[in-house]
Order: sequence, then structure tokens, then C-alpha cells
Amino acid sequence: MTAMDRSRRLPTADEIAEINRRHLIETPLAPADLLFMFGTREDVALRVETAARLWREGYFGWSIVSGGVTPGSEQSECAIIKAAMVEAGIPAQRILEEHRAMNTGANVILSLPIIDAALGLQNIRSVICLGNTWTARRYPMTLHRHWPEVEKMLLTVDSFATPRALWHTDAEFRRRMLHEWDKIGPYKAKGFIAEWPGA
Repeated sequence: MTAMDRSRRLPTADEIAEINRRHLIETPLAPADLLFMFGTREDVALRVETAARLWREGYFGWSIVSGGVTPGSEQSECAIIKAAMVEAGIPAQRILEEHRAMNTGANVILSLPIIDAALGLQNIRSVICLGNTWTARRYPMTLHRHWPEVEKMLLTVDSFATPRALWHTDAEFRRRMLHEWDKIGPYKAKGFIAEWPGA
């Protein structure tokens, strides 16, 4: 069965329970030094609206947006998302930019030197990862692989009408979730991500 076919499978009750418990991790949010905005073409407005709310409520002092140019666009995900963040009220000078990443690993690898040059990695003690619900813990797991010292929090958003815990009842939500869940084992084996939280 190919990866695409597998993402169209109907998960068992045990698999649904394991995904809800291990993948859809929710962490308590506390004010952080940095908001890490992972590039996307999905639900950009919702992600930006969430970032703007966090900014207004004092949850971060700096942000980095990471994402390259995707097929069909002349602008990088970073350029599109940052412009929307500024329009939503986040000061442009508080948003660092990474314009080349084409996947989650590159988001982190290419962003770390930018963060270091602007702020000093040693000055960042906590990071909020903001991304899509279905990618879930793979964001902080990727960050943990390359930047284990920093405290990580996870906040995810999606525009599905289906409640998050019932993702398996919506065909497209289910496909996206299973597609991401199936990456965890192989990515850990290849050293792309590291276990988070805990052991």
C-alpha cells in the first residue's frame, strides 16, 4: 500500500485513541521569547489571526516566519504570512524572516542561524510553535531535534468544522492526520525529529 493509499485508510479505534493521546498534544501556553510560525498555504488567515491575538495578549516578544516559494506563487510563504501579520498589528521589526524552507526540517535548520544572528540563541529560553492541527507534535519534535535546550510549547489551528478529537469522522481531516502521523516513525528513524515531550 502506498503512502497516499495508507492516508486514505480507516483507522482502528486503538489508532484513533493513540493519535489523540500522542500526536494531538496540547501544552499549556505561557509567555514565550519567540513565536515560530511554520510556513503554510492552508488556513493562513486563521494562523495570522491567532498570532495577532497572542501578540496582543503578550505571549511573545519576537516571531520568526519560515517558508519558501511554493508552486503557483511568486511570493514566499514567509512574505505572504509576514505581510498579513503586520496588517494584523504585529510590528514588522519584531518579525524575523526565512524565505527558503520547503519542509518542516528546513524551517528549523534555516531559521536557527537567523534567530541566532538577530537575537542570540542563548537568549531564547522558550518558543511557541504555531502550525496546522494535523502536523501537531511534529513541529516541536523537529525543533527539539535541532534545538533541544529551549522550552517548547505547541499551539495548532485548523478551519475544519469537525471537533479536533473527531478528526477521523471527516474524510479530508482524516487523510491529513494519517498522512502526518505516518511520518513520525520513519522521520524518527532517520534522525529528522526527536522525541518530545519526555523521553
